[in-house]
Amino acid sequence: MVVIGIGELLWDVFPQGKRLGGAPVNFACHCAQLGADAFPVSCIGRDALGVEIQKVLTELRVDQRYVQVDAAYPTGTVQVTLDNNAKPSYEICEGVAWDMVRMTPELEALAARADAVCFGSLAQRHAVSYATIHSFLRGMRPGALKIFDVNLRQSFYSKEILEASLAHSNVLKLSDEELPVMARLFGLSGPVQEQLKALLARFDLCLVAYTRGPDGSLLVSADEVADHPGCPGKAIDSVGAGDSFTAALCVGLLKGRSLVAINDHANRVASYVCSQRGAVPALPENLKEEK
Repeated sequence: MVVIGIGELLWDVFPQGKRLGGAPVNFACHCAQLGADAFPVSCIGRDALGVEIQKVLTELRVDQRYVQVDAAYPTGTVQVTLDNNAKPSYEICEGVAWDMVRMTPELEALAARADAVCFGSLAQRHAVSYATIHSFLRGMRPGALKIFDVNLRQSFYSKEILEASLAHSNVLKLSDEELPVMARLFGLSGPVQEQLKALLARFDLCLVAYTRGPDGSLLVSADEVADHPGCPGKAIDSVGAGDSFTAALCVGLLKGRSLVAINDHANRVASYVCSQRGAVPALPENLKEEK
């Protein structure tokens, strides 16, 4: 399984210090733990923070051959604060290296052999990375998984970006906080399942994954709905939990698992990540395979 996370790569800066961050690299790290050949595609600055990212990726045994280095833009940073329920909020710096991911012959070759990609809206805020992400998606073979993890952050999205992304996707992943925004932009109404079914039909998707934090998730396809109530446990740090869910979802779909089995596994993985500090803790062996 060749799996790609394309988009932002940065430092999440907490009051206690900084940690490697960015949804695409979190996704890739978790996919690697779940048995895929996983590659982050992004860009860092030619600076001390960029060197530190390279060291951390090496320690995590993440293949970084598609992580570009730009001398003109600094490595990205995000100020993160956690509320009393360990839910994060973000202040995202602009004019940084991951805005400048450029299409190369190497990326064209990677797109042609990829089995799956995950991308979001945040990395499309700048025209350069936007063009690269959409070129990468167009270069993938028709049967590949193209997972759009909406990942709405601050004001770095628009209806046009969401529509263009959904047009290239066959799987949509969004949260209970993001669905109301999508409903407003796309005129959705009615119960949650009805809204998800409307998105599924409107954009000709194979699957919509809807996450509800500790209350589990819904997986909705044209002929099936898998509802999981979530896994009990105390959340210490929910940063990266959604990315781990998406990774388990991706690997399960590539392995041809049932939606019920995928949903259960993805919730167990995300619950474990919430119980640990950091976005990409080492997963225990019992979580590396679905039941």
